[in-house]
Amino acid sequence: MSTTDKESAGRPGLITGARYAGINPEYEDSVSAVKDASDSGLRYPANNHNSAPDVAASQEPTIPDAVLVPESNTGGGDVLQLPPELIDAILSYLSPVELAVVTQVCRKFHEHADTDVHWQRHVQANIPGNTITSPYPCESFRELYICHDPYWFIPRNKIWFSDRGLPGQMIVVQYDQRRGVIEGYQIIAISNKEDNEAWLADSDVFIHHFDPKVRLHRDKPVIKFSPLGRVNLVRSESGGPSSFAPKHQFFSEQQMHMNHGSDPRLSNIILAKDLTEDMLRDVMAEDWPYGFVWPPPTIPASRRVHGQASGIMPIQTYRPCRSSPSIWKPSARSEISEQCFRLRQWMEMGPPTLGVHLGEELVTYSTLDPALYTPTKERPWRGIWVGDYSGHGCEFLVLNQPDVEETNTPLERMEGETDAQYEERFLMERVYKGRLEAIKLTGDPNVPRGEYTFIAKDLGEAGFVDVAQEQPFQGARVVQSTGHIAHTGFYNDKYMESQLILISHNRLAQFWVDFGHISFFERVDVDSFLKP
Repeated sequence: MSTTDKESAGRPGLITGARYAGINPEYEDSVSAVKDASDSGLRYPANNHNSAPDVAASQEPTIPDAVLVPESNTGGGDVLQLPPELIDAILSYLSPVELAVVTQVCRKFHEHADTDVHWQRHVQANIPGNTITSPYPCESFRELYICHDPYWFIPRNKIWFSDRGLPGQMIVVQYDQRRGVIEGYQIIAISNKEDNEAWLADSDVFIHHFDPKVRLHRDKPVIKFSPLGRVNLVRSESGGPSSFAPKHQFFSEQQMHMNHGSDPRLSNIILAKDLTEDMLRDVMAEDWPYGFVWPPPTIPASRRVHGQASGIMPIQTYRPCRSSPSIWKPSARSEISEQCFRLRQWMEMGPPTLGVHLGEELVTYSTLDPALYTPTKERPWRGIWVGDYSGHGCEFLVLNQPDVEETNTPLERMEGETDAQYEERFLMERVYKGRLEAIKLTGDPNVPRGEYTFIAKDLGEAGFVDVAQEQPFQGARVVQSTGHIAHTGFYNDKYMESQLILISHNRLAQFWVDFGHISFFERVDVDSFLKP
């Protein structure tokens, strides 16, 4: 740093030149000069897949390959003697699979189970945050459900992140009822501020301004399911009013028609198959890239699949394309994973009949259990966030706050305790407890997607540093944390000393000590992107 720069850094106010008062992380060689922070216990407990939340119980069952048909079509018994509204009330508890079986019991049951009131409910259950009133362009909600079957789990889970290279990609999936289309768009962010200023508490530390604008990249959808090509297939194969679904053969891979004219990029969706516990046990303890399991061990998940991240070394011999298809490819509907899917993408040059197949890649996407990103009163920082990574731009991450056993019981108010006293005690005994993990959903060439970016081991007294007295962090709690850094290619990664500044439940700051700078993180309202 020049003499002029040193003098500027020592004065509060706007800094237009130097960005780092300490070690500059934008110079690759300087990363080695950062002092190591202990990584003991940092991977606990997220790397234990057995402790991951179990989302399987809340999933909607998929429709089987063949619907069981009773031997007799005269069933129903005394149930049909009930008032119609009671029969519909009973059927309202049934899943699509069960409702499909009921349609084939007898004509009376078919009339009840085939009504749109039941199928609209099942369509709506798969489209959170977006009220659906029309089955257009289909004639009924039953027909609409069939057209997008078995892909309804994709809009239902709404957030998906991929293993594509080191940066990865995150998409938000929405349903457009004007066209009856399911589409997934990449979510991106840019910061409108790139200035920095000296910190009043320490003039040798720079604060990087951060004003992120988050939006969907709508130029081209990453995934797209249109009912237009399926409606005629459903009607021609339904075989009459007594059938529930088309009797076409099950295929784990289907082409997606993007309808972009001369655009040479093509894409197929491939359904995934969950790895068994025995298979996971063999790879979960491995070092990065963890046998290409997706999602990686850092992210709590009840189901994982084989991934195939292009451009990542070392290349393993058991990647999906080289392993038995029975390990990673479902052969029946009952084997479909509802937490993961894959996209096969390539470019087709030339006429359709003589086109040249170029640049094929296989990308695996996974979703998140809503419990990981849904904040609670005791765990207010859970959520999807966007962070400032300087020269790498904005990156998305999930902030995971694992439950702490002693916070699972209600906090009783003490006799004579005022509201202010109770709130203060609630903060100390319920909120400032346990660890906070920031895990990248999108990454960069140094620290990739699926890796920790920082960890605060204890938000309570064991990790407490101070309460900030100077602006812009006045009154904020400061706790010890460790930041994750590495050379390009995630080579020689290590943890460095840092401090986490708890500004609010929607904004955090991370003080990278040896770098001499403070960067910001802001919460992302994903639900605001669910409506077209």
